[in-house]
Amino acid sequence: MRASVGRAWLGIPGVSVVVSMIQIAPRLSLGELERAINQADGQDLIDTEMLRSELDAFAGQKGVVPLREALDRRTYSMSRSELERRFRPIARRAGLPRPETCVMRNGWEVDFLWRDLCLVVETDSLRYHRTAAQQNRDRKRDQTHLAAGDTPLRFTHGQVRYEPGYVERTLRAVVARIRRSQQLKL
Repeated sequence: MRASVGRAWLGIPGVSVVVSMIQIAPRLSLGELERAINQADGQDLIDTEMLRSELDAFAGQKGVVPLREALDRRTYSMSRSELERRFRPIARRAGLPRPETCVMRNGWEVDFLWRDLCLVVETDSLRYHRTAAQQNRDRKRDQTHLAAGDTPLRFTHGQVRYEPGYVERTLRAVVARIRRSQQLKL
């Protein structure tokens, strides 16, 4: 087994992040495991491609299978927050395909992008969207997307958490409008 021991701290040998992920994986749900991967990646403790390649060295260990499932290129989506993770199943129920996440669009990093629909969705927590300056920046983002021909949608933490039906209905209605508009252009 390679990479089983990490760096020592105060002379005490540590376990590598890869080994730690393998050890915790069997005890976590897929969502919890994805959150752990996102947190480790967000803190630059791992790189998801590196983690994926390191798993070969640990074949047969109980945590490898759930990690591979969480890292599957067809299903893994980078998310920075619980709010973004809560939003994804709502979007699926609204009939939307898997979005691109944490990508640049019109000079701004967006939470969710459906390129074929020119639809940008932002999920706003109070932590990052409460001040007047932050709200002004959000308006400029939305205006930039509109000027570029995209439809920006913004949902609050409260809406995603406590009104998922409203969010789903809104998504369905907006997507239906976009698709009608696209058909008229053909």
